Amino acid sequence: MTIRTTKTTVTFRKPFTLGAGAVPLPAGVYIVETDEERLEGLSFPAYRRILTVISLQPGPGISALTRALTVDPDELKAALQRDAAAKAAPE
Repeated sequence: MTIRTTKTTVTFRKPFTLGAGAVPLPAGVYIVETDEERLEGLSFPAYRRILTVISLQPGPGISALTRALTVDPDELKAALQRDAAAKAAPE
């Protein structure tokens, strides 16, 4: 089994939540890592997503603590869309 990991960054301009009842997270730049495993036995390379993790920013006064949160990729996409819509709306 071959696993590949891709890293991307996402930017939230406003505080956001991931999932129902989640604690709001602050606006900022976040690193998102996605692990995918290669599907064996096919005549072409194909991968299946198995894990998506977002790295959380350290809290105030905590410079060395890094936390990560496993997220549903669809919830992350929805949160980014809400953030983009809030940016486009006049204030």
